Amino acid sequence: MSMRTLPLVFINLGGEMLYILDQRLQAHSTSEENSVKGVWSENDRKRVMNDIIGTMFSKAFMEELLKPQKLYSHRTLKTVLTRLAHTSIMRLNPASMDRLYELMIMAFKYQVLLCPRPRDLLLISYNHIDTIRGFVKDTPVVLNQVDETHRKIIEVYTSLSEGEFQNLRQTLLLFFQDMHVRVSVFLRDKVQNPNGRFALPTSGPVPHGVEVPGLIRTFNIKGREVKRHEFPQGGSYTSPIREGCFSLHGDRVTRLGTNMYRVNHPEETHTSKNPSVKADDPPNLLAKEELNLLARLMGGMQVENSPGAETGFRINLFTTDREEEEAGATVGAEDTLSGVINIQAMQDVQVSKELARIAGQFADQGKQPEDPSSNKGDELLAMMDDL
Repeated sequence: MSMRTLPLVFINLGGEMLYILDQRLQAHSTSEENSVKGVWSENDRKRVMNDIIGTMFSKAFMEELLKPQKLYSHRTLKTVLTRLAHTSIMRLNPASMDRLYELMIMAFKYQVLLCPRPRDLLLISYNHIDTIRGFVKDTPVVLNQVDETHRKIIEVYTSLSEGEFQNLRQTLLLFFQDMHVRVSVFLRDKVQNPNGRFALPTSGPVPHGVEVPGLIRTFNIKGREVKRHEFPQGGSYTSPIREGCFSLHGDRVTRLGTNMYRVNHPEETHTSKNPSVKADDPPNLLAKEELNLLARLMGGMQVENSPGAETGFRINLFTTDREEEEAGATVGAEDTLSGVINIQAMQDVQVSKELARIAGQFADQGKQPEDPSSNKGDELLAMMDDL
């Protein structure tokens, strides 16, 4: 198992989450200003993007994330991303978060399966970062955080060997192997079968540095070619296109990792009704340690909401409220039947100085001038309320 998988998973899943949230927020947007109470505006959308991206790419968070460590379980990753989403004025109920997580996972899985070379996983990640950079182009402070994280990613991963990238890819495939959620945009484009498995193409350009299959050449002891034999290649392959740019800015060539959602296609955020993220069988002792590691990673602090304060706007990833309620009831019933144990990670009384330092940095970043025209937002680190 690769010890360098977690940062790429977090950045790519976080990028997919931002794509989906941006698409849904734009679909519900009605005006440039907060003219209607309870309705998302363009200013609300930008605020959500800035808050989430600012937390996601904070210096202390990324320094901890980039340390060599094992990949988290689906349950823990979903906890991280839920808390990340709730750093803004937006709120997602458990059913919507389940759907959001499944969309993120299946999108990234498809990208990994189509990735021509293991090293090209970096290009997929850079496409996500490039698009995220566009979300905060009008906020220099957050934009600088994204650029700094991108530089660290380049520094850490550029030196890895082809074998290490292959190990990283295998770790990702093991992580995705039991996920077969049907997604409408994939079904519509006929790249996913009704059983949830992807239909991979047998055509197109071969990876950079690879020859088109179909020819066997035989050489003698002196290295001279003495015989050629052609065989059916089983597909329609073409010569490789140019290699993508692995620098901070440039043409990545591949479209994998770019935003596939559009405002006028809200149905693209639909998944099958049967959730495929299974509870851990059975709950094990490592779960508590894993969540403790999560607390260390995210700063281990708690923020209390003031009484009567508005908790933020609610966003629905379902077509109707009734569908959302039915999905939530289904998930709750399944949790009851499977005997899922809810683990609450409480902050240790003797919190380490390192965690206090990180928490302080997060708190400083979260201090913003109060907006007298709106009382809809929570503090930047409302994600630390409840685990």
